[in-house]
Amino acid sequence: MVPKNITTSRLANLGAQAIYEAFDTFQRQFKTITGQAKQRFENREWAGALADASERLELYKKIVDRLKLDMLELLDGRTDDKLVWASIKAVYSGLIENREDWEIAETFFNSVTRQIFTTVGVDEQIEFVDTDFEVPPTEACSPVYREYNQPSSCEGLVKNILEDYRFQVPYQNLEQDVALVSRAIEERLTELKSSTPLRKAEIIKTIFYRGKGAYIVGRLFAGRELIPLGLALLNTPEGVIVDAVVLNDDDLGIIFSFTRSYFRVEVDRPYDMVRFLKTLMPRKRIAELYISIGYNKHGKTALYRDLLHQLVESDDQFEIAPGERGMVMVVFTLPSFDVVFKLIKDRFTYPKNTTRKAVMEQYHMVFQHDRAGRLVDAQEFEHLKFERSRFSEKLLEELQQVAAQTVTVQDDEVIIRHCYVERRVTPLNLYVKEADEDSATAAVIDCGNAIKDLAGINIFTGDMLLKNFGVTRHGRVVFYDYDELCSITGCKFRELPQAENDADALAAEPWYSVGENDVFPEEFKFFLGLQGKLREVFFEHHSELFEVTFWRQIQERLQAGEIIDIFPYGLSKRLHLCRIENGKPTFPVSRFAATFNTIP
Repeated sequence: MVPKNITTSRLANLGAQAIYEAFDTFQRQFKTITGQAKQRFENREWAGALADASERLELYKKIVDRLKLDMLELLDGRTDDKLVWASIKAVYSGLIENREDWEIAETFFNSVTRQIFTTVGVDEQIEFVDTDFEVPPTEACSPVYREYNQPSSCEGLVKNILEDYRFQVPYQNLEQDVALVSRAIEERLTELKSSTPLRKAEIIKTIFYRGKGAYIVGRLFAGRELIPLGLALLNTPEGVIVDAVVLNDDDLGIIFSFTRSYFRVEVDRPYDMVRFLKTLMPRKRIAELYISIGYNKHGKTALYRDLLHQLVESDDQFEIAPGERGMVMVVFTLPSFDVVFKLIKDRFTYPKNTTRKAVMEQYHMVFQHDRAGRLVDAQEFEHLKFERSRFSEKLLEELQQVAAQTVTVQDDEVIIRHCYVERRVTPLNLYVKEADEDSATAAVIDCGNAIKDLAGINIFTGDMLLKNFGVTRHGRVVFYDYDELCSITGCKFRELPQAENDADALAAEPWYSVGENDVFPEEFKFFLGLQGKLREVFFEHHSELFEVTFWRQIQERLQAGEIIDIFPYGLSKRLHLCRIENGKPTFPVSRFAATFNTIP
C-alpha cells in the first residue's frame, strides 16, 4: 500500500511506471500471439489461427481492465486528482520516448484515463489528444522493407523475392509460380504503358497472415511508376503456392478492407509500417491501416483526430444519413467526412423485439468474428462532445426524439454518450435506383454473393432487405444491419408446408407452426424488394438461395468443422486457375478453385 502522504511527484512516477509496465505486457503478449501465425500457416492449423485472432482481440481490454483496478488501488483517494494525472502523463511521455511504438503507447494511456474519468469530449491535461511527438522521437534501426535493386529480369526479381520468403513447407512448384507472377507483372507494365524495365522493388520484411492466407506486400518501381504489389500465398496439401497477385491500389485496398478481419503481422515500428502501406493505398486513412494490422484502438484514436481536424477545416453540419430510417438505430453523417455515426434508439420500431444490451452484443460478435469482406467494421465511441452549431435542427430534433437517453443538448454543446462509427457506404436500395444499368446489375449479383459469403462464415443475415446492404466505392456489396444476425448452424431451414385448402392458402397469418429458429428460404424472394430485370438477374444467379438444400448443405459443412474458403480477390487474380502452355496462359478448372470465390 502506498503511504497517503506520498508526494505528487513520487506518485506520478509510480503511476507512470505501472501504466508503462502494463503497456509493455500488452505489447509482448500481442507480439507472442501474432508470432504464432507463421507456424499456424505452415502446419495448416486453421482453427488455431482463428482462435489466436480471437484471443488477440480480447487482450487489450483484459489488460486495461486489470490496470484500472491497480491504478485505483495505487492512487487511493487521489484517483480523481487531475494534477496527479497530468504529472503521470508527463512522466509517462518521457518513458515512451525511446520506444518504437510510442504512438500505440499514447493511445494505451488514453484508454486508462478514459476508463477512470469517463471524460466527455477530450481533456488535453490528462490525454494525448494529439501526439506529444511532432516527428518520430526515435530513428528506425532499419527500414521496414527489403530492397531489391537493378533486377536482371522480372523473373529473376520474382524468384529472389519468393526464395527470401520461404517456409518450412516447400513451394509446390516455384518455377511455375515465378512464371505466372512475372507474366502478371509484365502485363501490368504494358497496361501502364511503361517503356522502362523494373528498376527496383521494396518488400515489407514480414508476411501478413489472415485466415488461411499469407500475403507478401510491397512496391515495384519502373521509371517513375510506383506499382503496389501483393502476393497471396496458400498452403495446400501439396505445398505452398502463389494463389494470386494484385498490382493496383484498388485490389490491394480490397485485401486491406474495413470489412475484413485484422492481419497478424510482426512489426516493431508500426509508424513506419503504416506509412509504407499508405504509399501503396493512398486513399486509405492512416486510421484504417493501423486497424488493419491489429492496432484497432490506435486506429480509433487516429480516426477521432481526423474528425477533429475535419471539424476545424470545414463548416458543414451533421445531418441525417441518406437511406430509410432504421428500426433500431438512428444514423447521421457529416457530408465532408466519409463515416456514419450510429446510435441505438431508446425504443425500437415495431416489430423489432430486442434490447440495447442485445444489440451491443451483436456488434461485439461482429468485432470478434471473421467478416469475410462483407461486414463493416465498427469503432465504438463514448462521451463525444460537439458544438451544437454543427448539427442541423432537423437532426437535433430527431436525435432528441428517438435517442434522448444517448444524446444530451447542453447550451451550445451536444454530448453523445455512446455510438458506433463506420465507413459510409451507399445503401443498396438507393444505389440500384441511381446507378447505371450495368452497375446496378453488378451490385444485385454481388448482393447474392455477399449472402453466400456470410453463410460461409456461419452468419445468417436475417433481414434480406436491400436497405440493410451497402455498396462501397469499389462496387462491393456489404452488410451493416447487425441486430438480426444469427448463426447458420443455429437455424432450422424448412420447406413451406403445402396448404390443404384455399382458406389456409389465403390466410394472413401462417396456418402452420413456426419455431423461434425456423427459416423458410422460399420466402426470401418476397423480401428482397427487387423488381423487373434486376429481380430476374438475382434469380438467374442466385436461385439456390431460395432452396432449403443450399442452406442445409452449408450447415453440414460448418457442423463438420470445415472452414470455408472466401478469398479477398477475384477469379481473374487467381494464378492457379491459370497454367502456362506453349508460353501462353490457359484457364482450366483447377483443384485449387475456391469453394466460395464470389468476388466479381
